[in-house]
Amino acid sequence: MTDKLTVSVLGTGIMGAAMARNLARAGLTVRAWNRSRDKAEPLAADGVHVAGSPEEAVRDADVVLTVLHDGPAALDVMRRAAPGLRAGTAWVQSTTAGLDAVGELAAFAREHGLVFFDAPVLGTRQPAEAGQLLVLAAGPADARAAVTPVFDAVGSRTVWTGEDGAAGSATRLKLVANSWVLATTNAVGEVLALSQALGVDPDAFFDAIAGGPLDMGYLRAKAGLIRDGALTPPQFAVTTAAKDARLIVEAGERGGVRLDVAAASAERLERAAAQGHGDEDMAAAYYASFDEKPSD
Repeated sequence: MTDKLTVSVLGTGIMGAAMARNLARAGLTVRAWNRSRDKAEPLAADGVHVAGSPEEAVRDADVVLTVLHDGPAALDVMRRAAPGLRAGTAWVQSTTAGLDAVGELAAFAREHGLVFFDAPVLGTRQPAEAGQLLVLAAGPADARAAVTPVFDAVGSRTVWTGEDGAAGSATRLKLVANSWVLATTNAVGEVLALSQALGVDPDAFFDAIAGGPLDMGYLRAKAGLIRDGALTPPQFAVTTAAKDARLIVEAGERGGVRLDVAAASAERLERAAAQGHGDEDMAAAYYASFDEKPSD
């Protein structure tokens, strides 16, 4: 292990790009790869080496950080990176992958002698850019020193949930947290849609709950994005939120519980994506309340 860590970031979307920048600003050596290279190229201005392939990106890396769409995508990219991997490298898996996929990723890590960390993050574009994500992590205590500089660079706090990343304890906590986030986001859209249908000024609602137990900053923030038409660039895209909602429903089924709100959230998000809002902020689920995009 060198004094200056080399970190490979695979996936430079909304979250991955912000994390790569913060790693570089923290003084780490950063290599980045993205399926669409043009999305990674701007990172060069921040001192990040943009690699042409996953194999190139991970060669001689101390830590590999995957921030990809889902579990299958993460596994596919790591298989492509395999010739460049070396035994003993720490793999920080930050994709919201779902319970079944975490097991598959951990199995790949074992096959290649990697030290596996299940480490999804809580937060969207703004906290990611500010290095203020909440890292939910599980992995061996005796190997955490290797990844602590990475977590410190991208997050404000790390919550350790266990020593075995393969058990998926961090992913389980992430799914629970996201179930609340998605339910709240969809509720915001429905409040505004119902207000419009009933001819109620939304400000009357916000005034009524102001300062009370029903008030919350997240409600006002997401409502503001909808009302101001500020859904791009997204903090967290509709398509990604829909994927997470389906993973939550599947996790509930696996545990023997019905998650009707999560299922409805998934349907609303998928409907909004089909209406053309897939690349907008997940608050755009608001539009799923209408057959067509309503006039402002």
